[in-house]
Amino acid sequence: MRAVRFDAFGELAYVTEVPVPEAVPGGVVIRVGATGLCRSDWHGWQGHDPDITTLPHTPGHEFAGTVHAVGAGVEQLRVGDRVVAPFVCGCGTCEVCRTGNSHVCPSQWQPGVDGPGSFAEFVALPAADFNVVPLPDAVPFDVAAGLGCRFATAYRALVDVAQVRAGESVAVLGCGGVGLAAVMIARSRGAHVVAVDVDPAALALARDVGAGDVLQTAGETADEVAASVRALVPGGVDVAVDALGSVATARAAALSLGIQGRYLQIGLLPPATVGDRATVPMHTVIARELRVLGSHGMPACDYPRMLDDIAAGRLEPERLLTRVIPLDEAPEALAAMSARTVPGVTVIRPEGRRHTHRDVLWAAPEGRLPEDGEVVR
Repeated sequence: MRAVRFDAFGELAYVTEVPVPEAVPGGVVIRVGATGLCRSDWHGWQGHDPDITTLPHTPGHEFAGTVHAVGAGVEQLRVGDRVVAPFVCGCGTCEVCRTGNSHVCPSQWQPGVDGPGSFAEFVALPAADFNVVPLPDAVPFDVAAGLGCRFATAYRALVDVAQVRAGESVAVLGCGGVGLAAVMIARSRGAHVVAVDVDPAALALARDVGAGDVLQTAGETADEVAASVRALVPGGVDVAVDALGSVATARAAALSLGIQGRYLQIGLLPPATVGDRATVPMHTVIARELRVLGSHGMPACDYPRMLDDIAAGRLEPERLLTRVIPLDEAPEALAAMSARTVPGVTVIRPEGRRHTHRDVLWAAPEGRLPEDGEVVR
């Protein structure tokens, strides 16, 4: 099969032929229909993830596809089933998993981290009956590929952890994939959303998916950004989301909050350097009685609730899709994230060619890209 690999951290990845994985007992092999290009993949490629210890390595952790092979003991899945999976696979047997928190399982296994990932034609997963989720026919692979990390992380963070309610105000700092998902999900819960980013194109997409106010920053300090948010929402917001993960956004998010507000961290932080460690200002936490919350993905058992919201039209993750590329372009797209990311979600199809017409990305028949000029309604 064809797969993307890199031989050293930060070194340009490449596409090569590797053996198709085999299904281990209890596991499955999935033919990848589509896989997302995520900032977390970039962090792994840069060497920021200490759990990536074996090189060469194949990245990729957001994906959807069809079951290709099942291992001994798998009872709930069959070859040909359309499926999706969270980016954290739990062991399925420990107390943490049994209480519905497999996304923080102490023995968790992540594709694209602990083993070969989904930037390939096939990917293998363990404990399949516990981790793999049936994908409704109404949700195309392109859309589902963006759910596994960014959208699912934002969903659990806003709905279950921060428990955003109608009438509240939410500031989202950083409008990459997870930030845009947070904007859409917060708005779906009836909140007023302030989106903050340096990129006007990202902010335009944020407004398109639900932001009531957008704030473009260009060199302002964290304190100045927070003051601008508080000018839009006098007294401060109810929930502030650091969806980027930096010293500046962490501080700005905390200072944007009103009394007894909730600080929510979902942006992945790179390794800290001396004197440059992202921290929430604890004197502000005390003075305003803030709650500091973190969220890491979503367990497979909660996926049906999110998929129901999508199928019912309460959420439209397809609106975040902006680009579909073939596997051959994945190495360059991964490297390009060092400079600037393309607004929205980029999806890689192991079989296919580039297409950028947003009106047809999610409406095209499964298994092929639209022909030039074709519009599928």
